[in-house]
Amino acid sequence: MNEQPSPFSLENTLASVGVRRLTPENTTIFEGTFSLLHCAVRGDNLYRGVFAVLLFPVTYPNRFISLRYTGEKDKEHEIGIIEDLATFPEEAQHLIRRNLARHYKEYLITRIHRIRQEYGLLFFEVEADGHPASFVMPWRYDRAEEYGQSGKVLLDAFDNRYIIRDVNALSATERRMFTSFIYW
Repeated sequence: MNEQPSPFSLENTLASVGVRRLTPENTTIFEGTFSLLHCAVRGDNLYRGVFAVLLFPVTYPNRFISLRYTGEKDKEHEIGIIEDLATFPEEAQHLIRRNLARHYKEYLITRIHRIRQEYGLLFFEVEADGHPASFVMPWRYDRAEEYGQSGKVLLDAFDNRYIIRDVNALSATERRMFTSFIYW
């Protein structure tokens, strides 16, 4: 029995909704003038001043990366999606990671001093990366994600990531304070 190739494929599905897959075969990523990220797509344009956006920043920090540029009237346009950054040459990976580091900040929380809730926001006073820090986070379930077995990633109002590697490693007082607000 001859099997017919399935008309359903990731490539066809993405293309049907206007998403282009960027691969090392069809995309060249390089640094241009003023250290800006540039992207050339075979059979298409050269895009200057490109920036990268993580589609799943916590779950897949090295996969599903959207390359975008700002066009007329300051409107963002998507060039396409890098499904797996590891498939690209080292230099391109370095450029993308450097670009992402400019937009995404990550801090490791080791202590929680205070959490206050007001106007649908949580105001945190913490010890992060060995220094006192404070941040504001919308009080919504989608702003706290699982991190490993018992950790959490908190996304502040600017999408900076505050990581608690193990909620159980917090003191009993800190854990009680944290779980009274982040209980999911």
